[in-house]
Amino acid sequence: MAEVTRETMEYDVVIVGAGPARLSAAIRLKQLDPDLEVVVLEKGSEVGAHILSGAVLDPSGLDALMPDWKEKGAPLNVPVREDNFYMLGEGGQIRIPNWPMPGLMNNHGNYIVSMGNVCRWMAEQAEGLGVEIFPGMSCSELVWGENGEVKGVVAGEFGLQPDGTPGASYEPGMELHGKYLFLAEGVRGSLSKQVIGKFDLSAGKEPQKYGLGMKEIWEVDPEKHNEGEVTHTMGWPLGRNAGGGSFIYHLENNQVYVGFVVHLNYANPHLFPYMEFQRFKHHPKVAELLKGGKRVAYGARAISEGGYQSMPKMVAPGVALLGCSVGMVNVPRIKGNHNAMLSGKAAAEAAHAALQAGRAGDTLDAYEAEVRGGPIGEDLRKVRNVKPLWSKYGLIGGLGLGGLDMWTNTLGFSLFGTVPHGKTDAEATEPASKHAPIDYPKPDGRISFDRLTNVSFSMTNHEENQPSHLRLGDPDVPVQVNLATYGGPSARYCPAGVYEFVKDDQGNDKFVINFQNCVHCKTCDIKDPSQNITWVTPQGGDGPNYPNM
Repeated sequence: MAEVTRETMEYDVVIVGAGPARLSAAIRLKQLDPDLEVVVLEKGSEVGAHILSGAVLDPSGLDALMPDWKEKGAPLNVPVREDNFYMLGEGGQIRIPNWPMPGLMNNHGNYIVSMGNVCRWMAEQAEGLGVEIFPGMSCSELVWGENGEVKGVVAGEFGLQPDGTPGASYEPGMELHGKYLFLAEGVRGSLSKQVIGKFDLSAGKEPQKYGLGMKEIWEVDPEKHNEGEVTHTMGWPLGRNAGGGSFIYHLENNQVYVGFVVHLNYANPHLFPYMEFQRFKHHPKVAELLKGGKRVAYGARAISEGGYQSMPKMVAPGVALLGCSVGMVNVPRIKGNHNAMLSGKAAAEAAHAALQAGRAGDTLDAYEAEVRGGPIGEDLRKVRNVKPLWSKYGLIGGLGLGGLDMWTNTLGFSLFGTVPHGKTDAEATEPASKHAPIDYPKPDGRISFDRLTNVSFSMTNHEENQPSHLRLGDPDVPVQVNLATYGGPSARYCPAGVYEFVKDDQGNDKFVINFQNCVHCKTCDIKDPSQNITWVTPQGGDGPNYPNM
């Protein structure tokens, strides 16, 4: 495609993605200088289309960005009123009291929100300041400058045929050039992955770790609804098979967000994260809440869990990585949106100072210094050992040691230093022969559901006459290696049923990719034991279309 001629548009700052980090960056840039030319490119059909609602938001990021957010009508309407932690067994639960927990675990002052609606509101604020926002614009390539710096992206390419050649309705898209490019694609973004590899930004850092988060939105019986209640659980059904847990958040309008996270460093390739989620909902405490209710949406996404020691270098010539492109989730708090907002603000301030000094296309070192030495670094350093201690000592040992470490870190020291993560999540996968298969109960269609039925509640859609955005390095590896050695884990780790192994007419195993089902969680890019699957962005507007609720 090198011979394709594209129109170009010039900006001061080009921002890829329209989540909390990127919108914060856009807003802050225009606050600092209304004359700056700033554009935000979003691959979803609209801002918020790829953000499944339901989070507990620490408003510190929003406070720093827009102290008058209440007066401006930010959709933070449900303060947390009740905060519960439970250890589950198959038939019951033990409540963990709040008093032994470090203060940083307290949700007082936080809000249960729809992050989709928060981002829609932030987009309105950004546009009111003069930011240009283009939804439905996938960014498929990086544009490089003469000195090896990143100077922009190719966006809006449509009409490629399945073999990658231009079709009759082909549109080449355009090049958007910026004096600086901000990549805020979320977890495991395809362009961010290229930048990290090209500039070796992960050198000397621990490998990034991930979890798979699955979520359903339910409308429940008003008598069971308790607006402002936040509940987190650990234990059953995962047990010793994997780390993880659940969250149940009671929003307004009798809605409840029910979610389940599975840490992707599990060893047993027979583990089926989606079915663990469905089984979880049959716990007596959860089933009673959902009985008589209605599931109205489903989605899934990967979550960065490596924390402070896994954050790569986040700047290179002409480009900065923001939010989940770096990995800024506070794992024990299950919160990252506040840090994403703070990262966007910090990147904007560094870029503004550079532009004021007449610079362009260089490295924004001031941004990285602020992230590591400012509120984000402080937030993440205190909890840096929770995930690796859990992985090393299991649920009970990790809970005790992680809690102790959080307490000592609030006093300014750690008994453990900085605990390494070790293997990547892909490397943690062991051969199927080392583990017994896991028998999962069949979904009942009332509280639990099969994958394809649930995927229909994500409103996922992909134009089928385009190249698959799930690329195989070697087409023989899925059957000859992953199925033969690992039991075909892609058929289970994908929460959307994208991958399956079938028999062809000769009775041979065949690997099938149903890319139209993809909800863009990127688990395959992370967990595939052979690292043979690469997720790239499909054409703009494709993917999930999560509801405006």
